[in-house]
Amino acid sequence: MAKNKGHALTGLNVVFVKEFHDFTHSARMLVLTILILLTAGTSIYVASQTVKSCVGEDNFLLLSLFTLSKTPVPSFLTLMSFLVPLTGIALGFDSVNSEFQNRTLPRVLSQPIYKDVLLFGKALGSLASMALVLLSLWLFVIGFAMLFLGVPPTGEQISRAMVYYLITLLYGVLWFVIALFFSIICTQSSTSALVSIACWLFFMIFWPTICQLLSYAIGGTNSIVIAKTNSVLARISPYVLYSEASIAILNPTTRSLGVVLFYQMDGALGGSPLPFGQSFLLIWPQLTSFFAAIILIFTFGYMKFQRMEIRV
Repeated sequence: MAKNKGHALTGLNVVFVKEFHDFTHSARMLVLTILILLTAGTSIYVASQTVKSCVGEDNFLLLSLFTLSKTPVPSFLTLMSFLVPLTGIALGFDSVNSEFQNRTLPRVLSQPIYKDVLLFGKALGSLASMALVLLSLWLFVIGFAMLFLGVPPTGEQISRAMVYYLITLLYGVLWFVIALFFSIICTQSSTSALVSIACWLFFMIFWPTICQLLSYAIGGTNSIVIAKTNSVLARISPYVLYSEASIAILNPTTRSLGVVLFYQMDGALGGSPLPFGQSFLLIWPQLTSFFAAIILIFTFGYMKFQRMEIRV
């Protein structure tokens, strides 16, 4: 024990366990979990009724449950694109500034715990909580498919569904670190929550319109340039990255995510599914973008937090 005294990561497990316990037992997490299960369960049930007639004809029935919709119930994928960011924001909007407001931060740091360890512990605790909720939902979908469709999923379907789980987790973690960043720079929890939600609404609602205006301004009358510019600018939005990556991995017939010209499709077999490895390579830029954005935003928040003055 004497060797580990004063170690740079001293207290990380304590902070992690406390944050994980607080998140999993909090009222907000309970409400969000129930909301996700109810809405996702409804969407999956409606999708299962639609694909029952296709049993034996479609080799990717399990994946169809994630993407099929029936008016007025949206698809599981659409619901997750709305609910996962709210979960990340709910976990992170008061992670740091609530400690200042409650005057608990000086007491915590008076223990043998470094400031960066405190921030890492909070991030890991929220990550574990979100991963647990999404894993439960993922297992719910797999079990639902086997129970109601009566068709066991193949290994490729499980692999694709696992990658979709990873994409959804990265999507939620990105919004958590955004909310965590605003929690560090904003002194009030209400302010950080409003700014985080405003950021989410901006990328969901306003950014597509801005992309179109910028594309027309850059491309002029060249429709190809306009389409390519719009495609590049749209990928600044986490929602677009999540949608593209999810559709490509859940729909094996997706062969491209950008602007495709006719000569580029020469020799391609329309409607034929891509192997799992090729689909994974197709979404690799989106996954890399998620990792880069998470690391970059968390680093900015970490630097800001390290420079903050803690007064007793």
